This record gives sequence, C-alpha cells and structure tokens, in this order.
Amino acid sequence: MCSMVISTLFMLMGVLPLALGGGHDYGAALSKSILFFEAQRSGVLPSSQRVKWRGNSGLYDGKSNGVDLVGGYYDAGDNVKFGLPMAFTVTMMSWSIMEYGNQMGASGELGHAMDAVKWGTDYLIKAHPQPHVLYGEVGDGNTDHYCWQRPEDMTTSRYAYRIDQNNPGSDLAGETAAAMAAASIVFHRSNPAYSRELLNHAYQLFDFADKYRGKYDSSITVAQKYYRSVSGYADELLWAAAWMYKATNNQYYLDYLGKNGDALGGTGWAMTEFGWDVKYAGVQTLVAKFLMGGKAGKHAQVFGKYQEKAESFMCSCLGKSNQNVQKTPGGLIYKQRWNNLQFVTSASFLMTVYSDYLTSARKNLHCSSGSVAPSELLAFAKSQVDYILGDNPRATSYMVGYGNNYPQQVHHRGSSIVSVKVNPSFVSCRGGYATWFSRKASDPNLLAGAIVGGPDAYDNFADHRDNYEQTEPATYNNAPLLGVLARLHGGHGGYNQLLPVEIPVAKPIAAQPKPVAAQPKPNPVKETSFSAPIAIEQKTTTSWVANGKTYYRYSAIVTNKSGKTIKNLNLSVSKLYGPIWGLTKSTSGSYGFPTWISSLPSGKSMEFVYIHTASPAEVSISSYTLA
Repeated sequence: MCSMVISTLFMLMGVLPLALGGGHDYGAALSKSILFFEAQRSGVLPSSQRVKWRGNSGLYDGKSNGVDLVGGYYDAGDNVKFGLPMAFTVTMMSWSIMEYGNQMGASGELGHAMDAVKWGTDYLIKAHPQPHVLYGEVGDGNTDHYCWQRPEDMTTSRYAYRIDQNNPGSDLAGETAAAMAAASIVFHRSNPAYSRELLNHAYQLFDFADKYRGKYDSSITVAQKYYRSVSGYADELLWAAAWMYKATNNQYYLDYLGKNGDALGGTGWAMTEFGWDVKYAGVQTLVAKFLMGGKAGKHAQVFGKYQEKAESFMCSCLGKSNQNVQKTPGGLIYKQRWNNLQFVTSASFLMTVYSDYLTSARKNLHCSSGSVAPSELLAFAKSQVDYILGDNPRATSYMVGYGNNYPQQVHHRGSSIVSVKVNPSFVSCRGGYATWFSRKASDPNLLAGAIVGGPDAYDNFADHRDNYEQTEPATYNNAPLLGVLARLHGGHGGYNQLLPVEIPVAKPIAAQPKPVAAQPKPNPVKETSFSAPIAIEQKTTTSWVANGKTYYRYSAIVTNKSGKTIKNLNLSVSKLYGPIWGLTKSTSGSYGFPTWISSLPSGKSMEFVYIHTASPAEVSISSYTLA
C-alpha cells in the first residue's frame, strides 16, 4: 500500500505537464524572496531599505586590516560574511535576472532584484583591492557562534581573512570572478560604467584563480568548519571561464572550456547536486547552452560531453537515470539533513532553464529510460517549488511569511531578538542566548521570504530555534529561487533563450507598503462540528487536470475547542481514493495523530491533506480522550 501511495504521489508531483493548477501566488513569493536579502544586509542601510526592523551594522569591518570592508551580506542566521557563498549568491541572482529579467520587470520586481545584486557586488569590489588580493571572510564562525546578538550589537571579532599569490584560493577567486562577470551582464544596459568596472575585476580575478592555484580553505583555515571546499577548485575554474565567455564573447574563455574540460572534470563528473561548493552541473548546463546555441565551433565534440553530464543531472532529478537522487515520501529532492532546501532550489533552477533551452532548440532530454519532453523538467521544478510553498505532507510553507503555516522560530539572530528600533538596549554576547535564543515563542521580527533548511528525509520538520539544521535560512537558498519564481509567475516570455536576451531597464522603485503574508484563497467545502469539543473543516486548496481527470487537493483542519488537551485521537476517513499526509494510519484502519505530535492542546489546530479525483472524503471522530 505504501509503495502505491508513493508512486501515485510521484505521478502527481513529478511528471505531469505544467498546467497542474494555479494554487500558489508565485508573484508574491518572488517579492518576498527578494525582500529577504534586505534583512541580510551588512553595513550602512539605504533610505530605500524596506526591512525596517534592521539597522546599520559592521561599520568597522576591515578597519583592523587597513581596508574598507563595510557592506555585503550575512550568509545565514549568524553575523559572519563568508566570501564563497556570498559570491555564489550573487552569481545565481544574476543568472536568474539574465534568464527571467523580463518576467521580473513585468511584475515590478526587477529593480529590487538588481539592487540585491549590486549590494553584493559593491562589497565584492571592496574585497578585491589589488589584482591578486581578495578578502574572503570577515569575522569567524567560532567566536560568532559563541554569541547570540543582533548584527547591530556585535562584540565579536571582525578580523578579515584574505587570499593572495602566496596564499591562493582558486575556488574563491574563481567564484568571485563568475559573480563579477555575471553581474556585468545584468548592468550592461542600465549602468554601463559599473558593468565595465565589474568586468575589469572579473578579468583580474580569473587570472588570479588560474595562475595561482590552491584551495581557499587551506589559506583561510577558519572557513573549514563552515564552508569547506570539498570539491576543490577545478569546477570553479570552469564555472568562471563559462561566465567570462558569457560576459565577453572572448574566444580565449571558450577555448579554455574546450581544452580543460577533461583535465578539470567538466566532461567527466556526472553530479547529483549543485550548490555553493560543487559547480559542475551548473557549468555543464551553461556549456550545453553554448553548444545548442551554435557557439561551440571546434569544441563541439568536447561540449557534447559536457551536455551529456548536464542531462545526466536532469535525468537523475527526474528519477529517469541509472543514478537517481533520493526523494522524500512527499517527493522532495533530498541530499542531506542540514539545509537540504539549498539543493532543491538550485536543482529546480537548472531544470527550469534547461527546459527552456531545450524548448528553444526544439529538442528533448535524453535519459536512460527514454526521451523526455522539456515540459516534464519544468513540471518537476514546479513541483519542488510547490512543495516548498506548502504542497507537502505537513502542509507547511518553508518560506517565512508565505501562507498561513510557516516557521515561527527561525534560527536567525536578527529576527529572533527584538529590533534595535523597538528596544535599543544592548544585547550582550551570552545574554542573547539566555533571553532570546532559549525563548519558546515566535520571532519578534518577520524574516519575510527566507527559505529555511527544510524537512528531513521523511518530510518531518521541527520548528525550534535550536534546530539549526532545519530552521536556519541562507542567501544561497533564495538566490536560485528568484529565477524559478519569476518563470512560474511570468511564463516563458516568448523569446529564444539560446540567443542573447536584453535585460530591460528597471523602472524606478516607488515606496512599498509594508509586506503582508500571502493569504491563500481556498474554496470552502464543508465544516463538521460535534457536540464533543472538536471541529473539522475541509476545503479545496487547488485542482488540476491530468490525463483527462481532475485532481483535487483538500486540506482538513482539526481544532480542539475544549478547555483540555486531546489525546489518543482516532479519526475515521471514508470515501478516500488517493494519498493522505499528516495522519498516521493504524492497523485497524483508523487514523491518529502524525508522528511529530502526540496531543492537541486546547484552542490549537492540526492539519492533514489528501489528493484524489472525487468530492471531499468523509471524516468523523471515532474516539479520543481529554487530559
């Protein structure tokens, strides 16, 4: 029975055409996902700052090193500025704008997205004061993690760490070159002088990365515990070369990809992940685009090997390869317990752009199980985004501020401590742990748009501040999602994505109203009340047509209206013809609490969801006890 449910879910979530229904407001999700970057800003905040609970911070960064390193982004829930994930974040935001800037422009978010990129590149320019010097970290994780303080109150070390020709870091320099090159494309039309400045830095950084080779965490050893470069630097050299070619059309970089594809692993590694450390799937996707766009020239055979590995990645995500990615029972890509959603958003982005590349080339994806239409790639990427936004066994949105049920105790110093604007009283290093970290209550500040680490291998999630593996957000979780959300909200755009796309000039940004959490608009179905103090309300949250059948997703809310705690709840669910999540089925056939709760306190509610092609199932109370 279990395997049938899982296979049914995969059919529903993984391989249906894109017209699966319109249950989510991707435009609102896009707006929030960009807003998150404003909460991560370090430095002097601009007058246009929309996240009002944040204040200026890190104003002396770099001073002890004799360099100005004010600005940039805090990577996650702490107050350290790590160069490798920050540069990757900038690269992926730029790629998102490059592919789907027109859709962002139509939704009014292009200006905000470009501002988010520029906040990062302004800092990266400062961090590169000489051709062969690049600062890769400000602060260190050990002293930072000892304290729980707002960025505005930091008392921890702000010492800056660098790479140079005697202490190289090809992975860090290569990723930063990629970020500068990609961002130069974003600003080519709207700010050509700034675009040229970025490109000059990119030239120097690529030369630095290629000429003085070594792993950055061998030079900046304090990064090893937090952002160790497991994959080494070969992938970043290829990744940087691909972005340099994209930005310059300089044959040197195309030749670099052709001549070094085998030696640096671009044609050999078939990956099942893509992220801030391992870039192979990303460079393989870009090189496949060059090949399909007729750019390969004499390197066509080598570029074909890159494309084979790109398609291997796509097929593994779809479950159509000889080496498939793991998925949760709810259908989510699963790589690791700690911040798994970073791999979900980055894979979804690659699948989205590759779907559009194939569509433009009028080609299909070739997997070991057969030919796959581009629409299946996009449908699977959509299923992953929908899971993140709430279509999952827990009916939980893993984007803070989106929907009604999202994480309330985010592992994030700034959001978990009262705003300095509300209470400017100093929060001490250890005092923050005693007063705010250990507080079993919702965050005082809404970290709108943040994508947290997400559920485990069995779709379980514990919303606790000390559960950093699942409740900590990160900039590189959000960056690839910008492009996917823009694509899902704005559609294809009607242009060939194998050709250069002119990014529109963003319209001036008007003052924005205070962000409000997106509210679903369900169709009410029925409410069942009992003389006993329990109420059950069902509603349809979305529907779609597949293979001639209309599928409905139902949400059922069970509310304890008594003055006592309900235990040993048993529900009878009849006329159910599809998978159900959020309940545990007993051997007798009745349903009880899910594994992650054992009781329902007074006034509280729990939710379960199911999908089938019929009217709402009949749900009734079989038994319960009051404690």
